[in-house]
Amino acid sequence: MHVWDVLWNNKRYIIVAISVIVFLAILQNVRADDILKLDITAYNFFVLGLRRPWITSIMEGFSSLSSPIVIAVMFLMVVAFAPGRRPGMCAALNLVSVVLINQVLKNIVQRPRPDGFRLISEVGYSFPSGHSMVSMAFYGLCAWMVWTYERDRVLRWACCLSFALIVGVVGMSRVYLGVHYASDVIAGFCVSLAWLGVYTKIFCPLFMPEEPEHHAEQVSNPAYVEPERLYSPDDTMAMQARRTRRSKRIRSREDDL
Repeated sequence: MHVWDVLWNNKRYIIVAISVIVFLAILQNVRADDILKLDITAYNFFVLGLRRPWITSIMEGFSSLSSPIVIAVMFLMVVAFAPGRRPGMCAALNLVSVVLINQVLKNIVQRPRPDGFRLISEVGYSFPSGHSMVSMAFYGLCAWMVWTYERDRVLRWACCLSFALIVGVVGMSRVYLGVHYASDVIAGFCVSLAWLGVYTKIFCPLFMPEEPEHHAEQVSNPAYVEPERLYSPDDTMAMQARRTRRSKRIRSREDDL
C-alpha cells in the first residue's frame, strides 16, 4: 500500500491530531498572556488596512451566518432534506455539545476580548471564538453529510467548498469586527474540527444510515455493478468476485426465461 493510501485511509485521525496539536500550541501562548504574532498580523490587516464602511456591512452579514436565527433556518433544512432516521437530532446534539465545550473552555481560560477597536458589542470571554466553533461544527457537519451521501461529484464538491467558504468568512468577520483575536478564531476552528472527527465516527452512525438509501436500493438489484470509485485498491479482488457472481445470476435468469 502506498504512503498516500495510508494517509488517506487514516485522514480522520490525522485531522484530529493536527487540530489538537494546533489548539494546544495556541492555548499555551494564551495562558502565558502572550500576544501572538498571528494576532498582530491579523489586526494590522483586517482592522488597520481593510476597514471601510461598505466592507463593515458585509462583514456584519458574514458574522450573522452563525447567528441563532440563520442556524435555526439551516437546521430546518437538515431536518427536512438530510437522510437518515433522525438527522435533526444528529445536528442538534452536535450543536449543543459544541456550545457546552465552548463555554467550558471560555471559563477555564478567561481571556478578555480585544479592547478599543470593536465595531459591535459582545459580552463574555474571547477564547475560543464561539461563532467560529458553531460555524465549523454546524456547517462542517453539513459538509460531511453532503460528502457522504451525495453521489453527484460536481454538486458534492460545490456544496462542500461553499460550506468551507462560509466557515472561513465567519471567522474573518469576527476578527474584522474587533470582537476576537485571530488566535481565538483558529483555536475555535481546531476544537470543532477535532470534535467533528470524533462525532462523525461515534455518534453520527446512531442517527444516519451507513450508506445512502438510494444507493442501497441500487445495490439490491442483481444487475447492478458498483462503481470502482467506491472501493479502495485493496477491494479489487472482492469487487471482481461480486461481479462474477452477479453475472452468473443474470445469465441463469436469462436461461430460465
